[in-house]
Amino acid sequence: MDILANKLAATDFPVEEVRRQFPALQKYEDFIFFENAGGAQVPQVVIDAVSAHLLDCNVQRMAPYLHSQGVDKSVADARVSVGLLVNAYRPEEISFGLNATSFIRLVSLGIAKMLKERNEIIVTDMDHDADIATWTALEADGAKIVWWRMRDDGMLHTEDLEPLLNDKTRLVACTVTAHSIGTIVDVATVGRLAHAAGAEVFLDCVHFGPHGLIDVQAWDCDYLVCSGYKNFSPHMGFLWGRYDALVKLPTFKEDFIPDVPPYKIEVGTFTYENVAGMDAAIRYLEGLGRRFLPAGDHSRRDAIVAAMGAIRSYEQVLSRKMLSVLKKHGATIYGISDETQVEHRVPTICFNIPGVSPQHISAELGKRKIGSRDGHMFAPRLMKRLGLTMQTGCMRVSMVHYNTIEEIERFDSVLGEIIKTAR
Repeated sequence: MDILANKLAATDFPVEEVRRQFPALQKYEDFIFFENAGGAQVPQVVIDAVSAHLLDCNVQRMAPYLHSQGVDKSVADARVSVGLLVNAYRPEEISFGLNATSFIRLVSLGIAKMLKERNEIIVTDMDHDADIATWTALEADGAKIVWWRMRDDGMLHTEDLEPLLNDKTRLVACTVTAHSIGTIVDVATVGRLAHAAGAEVFLDCVHFGPHGLIDVQAWDCDYLVCSGYKNFSPHMGFLWGRYDALVKLPTFKEDFIPDVPPYKIEVGTFTYENVAGMDAAIRYLEGLGRRFLPAGDHSRRDAIVAAMGAIRSYEQVLSRKMLSVLKKHGATIYGISDETQVEHRVPTICFNIPGVSPQHISAELGKRKIGSRDGHMFAPRLMKRLGLTMQTGCMRVSMVHYNTIEEIERFDSVLGEIIKTAR
């Protein structure tokens, strides 16, 4: 579906109306949340859904009484909603659990049992360590780790991936978007190249989730993980897997659990109330998306497509503004810094100010009611690649669609004051 939201001007995005739906933004109206990569805030509908679940359905599933049946319905509804969010082929491809990392580990343990002659696993030096260490751990099971290296421009180029693929490649594991420097990876081409070589693709979509449209069918991947806490919902995670791949994947399960997805994946009891919150977060996005659709009947997926198209367009405005501000202050920006190339990134930006430690800047920003993060960003290999130490690392500001140009302007002023007094 062709969504015109991609051509929206910043003034067309209803950011003030959006902000009114997030209670934390109202309660802490003087605080600027620029650490959304560490956890985005949630809209009121998510709080209501979690509260309602705890009040009405705080019991175990699969029992023949009203409250338990309510849990069953809540989980089933969420499975449909998340399936629509990622464009799954069927709801059973969605599994819920603790977090993305635990799902990466679950899949990696299963793949370790299926390596055989295809034992090469391709990983990148741009990813979160959760999507590296889980795979390098398989060297003890006979896996050979092959590195797909980021170039100096802060991007993973698919032409560098192609020569790494061969008849021994079992899997390509990479992020959709770097949680640190914000680079978007051409995962559709990754899927095409990997499958042409007979390999599978595992995508870490945790950081891309709040910023753009997820489409496992268009990306032609085999596994994808996401976490709720960046996607305007509570702390939980989900795994999408191609149904036939999940059927073949060896997993641990109790004997009374059916050996089919999603049940073979969902080990033990998970946080049902947080799953209800994830369902509500997706419905929030649908409500936003319907603002940008023409009159008439539209599917839930159409609404999600419209929402994420509008968000992408608005966030590119935020990216350009923030990059301009950082350049004004002489920042060293890691990754894509050209304002004309923001379509290749999300508004998550790592930087350093020469002569001022990231720890000092982050602490001073915090004192002035601006949230940010400093340090290694849970990416030791990336820090090494950028010539940074694990001890100091860099600064990160990360924005989402409820942030504003006015907040960036306040950040601009405050950052200038910090730099002036530090030197």
